[in-house]
Order: sequence, then structure tokens, then C-alpha cells
Amino acid sequence: MRRITSVLVAALCTMAASAPAAADGKYQVRNLGSLGGTSSAGISIDNVGLVSGFSNLAGNQSMHAALWLNGSAFDLGTLGGPNSGITWPVKNDYGVLVGIAETAQLDPLGENWSCSAFFPTVTGHICRGFVWRWGHMHALPTLGGNNGFATGANNFGLAVGWAENTVHDSTCDPTSTQVLQFKPVVWGPGEDDIQALPLIGNDTSGAATAINDHGQIVGISGLCDQAVGRYSAIHAVLWQNNHATDLGSLGVPAWNTPMAINEHGMVVGFANVLGGGSAGNFNAHAFIWTAGGGMRDLGTLPGDSISEALGINDEGVIVGESCGANGCRAVLWRRDGGIVDLNTLVAPGYTDQLVYANDINDAGAITGQAVNATTNIASAFLALPAGR
Repeated sequence: MRRITSVLVAALCTMAASAPAAADGKYQVRNLGSLGGTSSAGISIDNVGLVSGFSNLAGNQSMHAALWLNGSAFDLGTLGGPNSGITWPVKNDYGVLVGIAETAQLDPLGENWSCSAFFPTVTGHICRGFVWRWGHMHALPTLGGNNGFATGANNFGLAVGWAENTVHDSTCDPTSTQVLQFKPVVWGPGEDDIQALPLIGNDTSGAATAINDHGQIVGISGLCDQAVGRYSAIHAVLWQNNHATDLGSLGVPAWNTPMAINEHGMVVGFANVLGGGSAGNFNAHAFIWTAGGGMRDLGTLPGDSISEALGINDEGVIVGESCGANGCRAVLWRRDGGIVDLNTLVAPGYTDQLVYANDINDAGAITGQAVNATTNIASAFLALPAGR
């Protein structure tokens, strides 16, 4: 951890310099290192250029949260269990990271919890949200229950996510292992401060997914369900001054999930659209929400059926993915609303397929995951725009 800290200090002093320009106005893309496994992903990139996310370890049976400096991956460790990861755009510019990590303790209720959707294997361990500051990983408190999940942090000492309380909730899906109710929460500014946020109407569970420096928080409100979305996301929500505002939907009361909010209050994410059969089937389109325009469908690439908006910068440029019968492609939505396959903007010499773009900083640098069609190795990538 001491080595990570010293390298991070040096990197933060140099990474603000201009990145190499891409040829012909395109993105110069390179893959980042791994922690020994064959799957990694860049999930968050701050305005200094620090990339963080996750990487499988050798054998691909477990993964750890990682940050990348000058292309090299640094292992952030766990809370004593086998897995950890940074799974949401964090958006803190001072080296503070948040994510999820398993402890050494097995879950006494046998829940898989939300973390199980992200880790390579289901282990049965308790999973907690964490904050990582300058070489130290600290477990964030829950509301009395076993599990928690941290997603984002702002520059004023606040982090957001969701945490279990002690209520055995009858709206939990009986076919899943979820038992306890969970609430959207804010941690901070003290290290062990935690506050639950209000839900919409008679909803019982929810999650906070992102926060900006104005204290605006976005997330979901719904039923306990499986604790991985679906009917936990009946409502997309904006919280301000502890008041919950329903952001609407694209016509279906499921999977309405904000992923990011910028400093201008623009919210992006994904929401189910009509035509997907059962309301609970995942049939989502990317959306953008603004106070003046409400929620708007961003559509997909031609021929695709599903899209997700995953990150947005303060310039209003959005990144994400568009998926169809031939798989997924990383995409970029310009400020005029037009969608572009990011693979068509890659400078010559890079041959992997950009599968999803998860975050973009204010300089236009993008991170996500790319796959090599020959080796099937999935790599975190960094894409630098021309002139930056």
C-alpha cells in the first residue's frame, strides 16, 4: 500500500499534462495491465486521469479492485474475503475511491446480495461498501444489516450507495436469496457517518448510485426484489436536500436506473422500454434526464435492441454501450444527441473491440472494457482524444 501511495502522489503531479494526440481526430486507445487474470475493466476516470475498476486474479476465480497508473495495475485488496471491485463511476478528484469488497465472514442468512452480480463466483461471504484513501481500505457501516454497496463519492467527503437494515422484507423475491430490506444511503463526512434517504411512496427498498458536488444524489426506489435492480428500480430518483423526486420512466416500471449525474444536474442511465415481454425482463434503453426536458430515450445503434448510458462529463458528452444479436459495442452520445460507435473513432493500429465505455472525464478521456476476438481476453482500456 505504501508503494501505491508514493506512485499515486507522483502520478497526480504529472498526469494532468496533455495526453498524446490521436491521429485524424480519433481516439488513441491502449489496453491497461491486469492483476494476472484474463478479464479487467476500467470503470471510473477522474479529472486528473486516474483510472480505477477491477481485474480478475490469475485463475479467474476471484477479482480485486484495481487502479491504473501509467498502464500498470495496482491491487487495492479486499476486506478479508476473496473479492472486491470498483463497479461505478466514482467521480472524486482527490484520489478517494469507493466500491465493494467481501469480508472473511460468511453471510448468516445465506444471501448472495448485490455484489454477486459483479464477482466471478458466488462465495457466500458478506459484502460491504468500502472507501479507499491513500493506501487504506475502510469498511463503510450498514444500517444494522450484514451487507452494503458503495458506488460514488464527491469532492466534499460524501459517498453514496445502499445498505441493509434488520427488517425481513416480504417484498423480497422468494425465488432469490435476498432476505433483508435495504435503503439508499449517504456516508460522511465523518468516516462512520451514515444516513438513509427517503423512498418514493410505499416503496420498501432502494439504492443511491451517484452524487455530485452540489449534493444532488441519484438512484432507485422500489421493492426488495433480488437486490440487483429489476423491481428494486421501479422509480428513478433524484434526492436533493433529503427530498426524493421521481424522474419518470420510458414506459415500464422496472430497471429504471440512473448511473451518473454531472455538475449541471444532467442524469444518465438506463430504463426498460415497451416491447420486451414481461416488465421484469431486461429490455433497457439509455436515457438522459434534465430538469427542463425530463427523461428522454437516447436510443441504440442501428440494428441493436438494448443500450445503457453509463457515464457523463460536465461537457454533456455521454458514454455507454449498445447491444444486439452480435454483442455489445462501446458508444458515445454527442451533445447534439447523436450516437456513435466508439470503435469507428479509434486511431489505426488498435484491433480489439471496445465493448463498453463506462466513464468519461472533462478532458474527454474514456475508460471501459475491450475484448480481443482471437484470445477472448477482456482488458481495461484508456481512450485519449485528439489534442488532449
